[in-house]
Amino acid sequence: MAGCLSMSFIFLCVFMCCCSERVMGGDPDSLQDFCVADRQGKVLVNGFSCKDPKMVSAEDFFFGGLRRGDTNNAVGFNVTAANVNQIPGLNTLGISLVRIDYAVDGINPPHTHPRASEILVLLKGQLLVGFIDTTNKFHSKMLKKGDVFVFPKGLLHFQQNVGVRNAVAIAGLSSQNPGVQVTANSLFAANPPMPDGVLTKAFRSDKTVVDFIQGKFM
Repeated sequence: MAGCLSMSFIFLCVFMCCCSERVMGGDPDSLQDFCVADRQGKVLVNGFSCKDPKMVSAEDFFFGGLRRGDTNNAVGFNVTAANVNQIPGLNTLGISLVRIDYAVDGINPPHTHPRASEILVLLKGQLLVGFIDTTNKFHSKMLKKGDVFVFPKGLLHFQQNVGVRNAVAIAGLSSQNPGVQVTANSLFAANPPMPDGVLTKAFRSDKTVVDFIQGKFM
C-alpha cells in the first residue's frame, strides 16, 4: 500500500512539473487592452514603452500608406512596411504587414527575417518563391493570383516576378518589428567591410571576384 502511495506521489510530481513547464513556455495573457508605442519613452524595454491610455486615439491604430511603391531600382521591387514604426498600436501585439510591388523580372532578393515567420498572398501577377532550410533543401513554388505561401522564421527566402506584368503581394509577419537582413547586402556592403579573406574562402574565390562584387554595392 505504501509503495502504491509512493508511486502515485512520484507520478503526481512529474505531472505537475510537466504542466508547469508548459504554462511557463507560453506567452502570458495581456493585462491591458493595448500598449500603444511611446516613441519618446525613456524606459528601455524589448520594444517600446506604453503611451498613457488617456492620450491614445484611433490614429495610433491607423496607417494610410500601404500604396504602390516605386520599383525603379536595381532589383525591381519595393517593400512598403506597416509595422510598429508606422503603426504605434502594434506594440506588443506580435504582428505586422508589408506590401511588396514587383516590376517585370523584379526580385525580392534572398533575405531573412530574424524575428518573424511570414505568410504571403499574391494579389496580382505570377511569382516564383522559395526558401532554403537548415539542411540546404530548397523548397520552391510557382504562385498565381490568390495563392498563399509561408516562409518559416529565420530561413533564407526570396520572391521573383516571372510573369509578363507587374506583380503585387501582401505578407503578414509574426512580429511587430520582424527585421530584415538581405544576404548579398550583408556580405558585400557591410560597414566596415567584411575581411577579404573571409569572403574569398567562404565563396572559394579570389580577391578580384570579391572586389568586383563589392563594387556593385557601392
